[in-house]
Amino acid sequence: MNELAQARVEINEIDVEMAKLFERRMKICEKIAAFKKEHALPVRDPVREHDWIVRSKGRVESPEIESYYVPFLRNVVDLSCRYQSRALEERRVAYSGVPGAFAHAAVEKLFPESQAIPYPNFAAAYKSVENGENDCVVLPLENSFEGEVAAVMDLLFFGNLYANQVTEIPIRHALLGLLGSSIDGVKTVVSHPQALGQCRNYIESRGIATQTYANTALAAQYVLEQGDPTMAAIASEETARLYGLKILASGINDSPNNTTRFAALSRVQNTPSSSNVREDENFILLFTVQNRAGALAQTLNIIGSHGYNMRNLRSRPMKDLQWSYFFYVEAEGNVHNSNGKDMMRELSAICARLKLVGAYYAGSK
Repeated sequence: MNELAQARVEINEIDVEMAKLFERRMKICEKIAAFKKEHALPVRDPVREHDWIVRSKGRVESPEIESYYVPFLRNVVDLSCRYQSRALEERRVAYSGVPGAFAHAAVEKLFPESQAIPYPNFAAAYKSVENGENDCVVLPLENSFEGEVAAVMDLLFFGNLYANQVTEIPIRHALLGLLGSSIDGVKTVVSHPQALGQCRNYIESRGIATQTYANTALAAQYVLEQGDPTMAAIASEETARLYGLKILASGINDSPNNTTRFAALSRVQNTPSSSNVREDENFILLFTVQNRAGALAQTLNIIGSHGYNMRNLRSRPMKDLQWSYFFYVEAEGNVHNSNGKDMMRELSAICARLKLVGAYYAGSK
């Protein structure tokens, strides 16, 4: 046997082993996909992929071979993610609205491989996951112009789901009317209260009456069904294309930097590794404090003393207790390491109620 034939025999032996290892690797990817489905996690995590490639390429001693090994690694990652996406095609994601709503855009961004299941309101979408009808739900947390979404804050506090992802969707509103209608003929505008608030200056400048609706896309559908040329909806331009409406005006937001943050919630809490430190780790806490002087300040001091930077602090009235409030905090850092666990123990001693809503990576949004 000459050298070429011998080399081919050796390559064939390696290929046999590689095939076995490849199949074994893809079988493990099935387990990863199942975990991501249960925890409402994305298929791809660019930060982790980058770190894995950096670590893996260091195992190759030859610099010349390393330049070929890196594309090989990227191809392995792409194939793994494509296989996971195929396994996640049956994941059901609830949201409030209809196709064309900004919440639907958030679902497509977070879970492009999954089935988006619409519901008429936040509570119905949330409860569909609690009772097992769907795997996860995508709901808006806050808008950069109008602030928190109160109904969702209440669901987070009183419900049983965990937030495992957060993403941002730019909001660009348009005024939509019937085909043949004119902007000067509009007397009433219909939309979600948040959208109406985000376009308040435009609405008031034209002296238009307002009517609230469950969400922006359903408002557009309602305008179409009414067939009234004096009625218009505030929704996305994509909604106009979906429902055959006319775009009477674009970009009517009061703020050009209008953005809504959406959270993906599931029945199982994701617990990022306590050893792998990432700068983009965040967590969400909800709590109530005892009715005594300095209780809230003491709670916030505990969070700060453990080195966590609070990015967001809000309060919401508790509907069942008059003049009582619960508090919402978003902070940066890993809450599952020993430092975070110590903080949670200290908070538990002084908070009447304490709930870790979830942890997420901001870099994977």
